[in-house]
Amino acid sequence: MTVDAHHHVWDLAVRDQDWIPEDSPLRRTFTVTDLEPEARAAGIDRTVLVQTVTVPEETPEFLELAAAHDLIAGVVGWTDLTRPDIADELARLRELPGGAYLKGVRHQVQGEPDPEWLLRPDVRRGLAAVAAAGLVYDLVVLPHQLPSCTKAAASLPELTFVLDHLGKPPIASGALTPWSTDLHALAARPNTVAKLSGLVTEADPAAWTTDDLRPYTETALEAFGPDRLMFGSDWPVCTERTPYGQVVDAARQLTSPAEHAQLFETTAARVYGL
Repeated sequence: MTVDAHHHVWDLAVRDQDWIPEDSPLRRTFTVTDLEPEARAAGIDRTVLVQTVTVPEETPEFLELAAAHDLIAGVVGWTDLTRPDIADELARLRELPGGAYLKGVRHQVQGEPDPEWLLRPDVRRGLAAVAAAGLVYDLVVLPHQLPSCTKAAASLPELTFVLDHLGKPPIASGALTPWSTDLHALAARPNTVAKLSGLVTEADPAAWTTDDLRPYTETALEAFGPDRLMFGSDWPVCTERTPYGQVVDAARQLTSPAEHAQLFETTAARVYGL
């Protein structure tokens, strides 16, 4: 089972995606039906569908999509971690149609002005409820927020934290530090894993090459090892830079054949319980 562990869908007729600029080619509807032929052509069997906006209606919609499409093996949804009844809400989501596909939770931490948002007592209580529900927590953060991720992982050893997009390293500038130092610190926590995803978005939009991504991929492999790394396309966001198939090919070129089984198959299946 070859897995793309990170993609999105959205329907602008249902709700706006206010994070997309008006002049962006992403400002249109992207569906599972759009993705499926591209995924199959690239040798992808199953996927993990990840939240895009912080509204409660999206997660139930995604669970229904997972139930209706064989391509989707799991959903990382959103719910308000700070709500007092967070444990009950997670249980309610799992009782909905397709609720068995709920594998994790994510919040747009990258948009939080507090660099230590993850360490707030109300947030930490919510994260503990995610762990108690047997779910994982996806981290979408910026490089300066990585230290708080490490502290959160240390304080909640029972929760698996999944770092999306390697924490968005500064690939366009070519800088490695302090991102690489902070990434290694996070990886030192045994309850953390990461996704080789979203890297093309951080590269130079005018002239990026696969080799531009290599130092960051190699750093991630050093820090986590292939048994704690998984591939994610970040479709359709990746299409601003390159077609889906080229994202898959780049990940294969940047890693060795000996690492492919873990990166494309076993890590995602184990972490998300696919």
